[in-house]
Amino acid sequence: MTNGTLFRYFLKRHLATIMWFLLGIAALVFLLDFVENSGLRGAVPGFTLIDALFLTLIRVPSILQQTIPFVMLLAGMTTLVALNRRQEMVVTRAAGVSVWQFMTPFITGALITGLLAIFALNPIAAAGMRMAEDIESAAKAAKHLNRKTQIIPWLRQITADDDVIIGAVTVEERGTLLLDPVFIHFGADRRIVLRQDAASARLKDGYWLLNKVSETRPGQIPVVLETARVNTNLKQEFIQQRMARPETVSFLGLPRQIEAAKSFGVSTNALETQFHSLLSLPFLMVAMTLISATVSLKFSRFNQSQSMIFGGVMAGFVLYVVSVLVKAFGSSGVVPPFVAAWVPVVVALFLGTTLLMHQEDG
Repeated sequence: MTNGTLFRYFLKRHLATIMWFLLGIAALVFLLDFVENSGLRGAVPGFTLIDALFLTLIRVPSILQQTIPFVMLLAGMTTLVALNRRQEMVVTRAAGVSVWQFMTPFITGALITGLLAIFALNPIAAAGMRMAEDIESAAKAAKHLNRKTQIIPWLRQITADDDVIIGAVTVEERGTLLLDPVFIHFGADRRIVLRQDAASARLKDGYWLLNKVSETRPGQIPVVLETARVNTNLKQEFIQQRMARPETVSFLGLPRQIEAAKSFGVSTNALETQFHSLLSLPFLMVAMTLISATVSLKFSRFNQSQSMIFGGVMAGFVLYVVSVLVKAFGSSGVVPPFVAAWVPVVVALFLGTTLLMHQEDG
């Protein structure tokens, strides 16, 4: 734009609107999540109101990060409609400023917000998710759940003389500490030869150390042992890589996590999809801004009903849902992670640009 003052004014208005939307949604998320977490006080021994407050605080950044694209859509529509109703956009157009010129500060605001979400909000959200998982795991262990109905096998280890499926009620310390675990051993004929139920199991160098173990063999009386060892060729780094959720790894740490996972032969689809999704986030913000402009500008100029605004909200919501859905496909390996993350964003960018050009330039 030739007028730097106008650029700064529009940019300031846009960023202020984004900030207020983020604060409002953060407050709403905090209240809803706090009410849900407060319900754990009666179900988990020793879980206080302060614990619920802390758990809610560390979860808010992660939830907020997921809502940013939709926030950008609403903020763009709100800012443009407000400028139109105050006739500021009319004066700007009368001064000979084209749609692409006065959209530049809004696109700049979208890029700034996207970059802040990647480099500022994402590390906080990832650290909060890791802490929240530890707290929730401890709370789950404190409930004293029925092991026979709650155990879910999550890992299989095969050595030269043993084949074991391992499950646990609670997994802590990123997979290296299991609470209420069960180890089911299979023989050469694929039949169960031994079941070990323990109070806990910790991964050591070359073996699992089980505490307070009850060993059951087919046709024999269970034997109770104070400790037992189960040999393993699993490494702590391997378990941590396999158990790490992409949401608990910050953007800057994802490349290193991906390389480490590849070195252990662990699938990196989820991690790569997360990396490309974060990398494409600023451009998704721009796409949401363009979509908001196609609806808001037409609404002002032709005095159309509020159904146009509702249509814009639905269009942005559909884009957001499609992005999340395709991301799930990328995480599961159905489509390449790069394609899953970038195709919806590129399509939305071209669609928003095309519609805006059609409206403004014919």
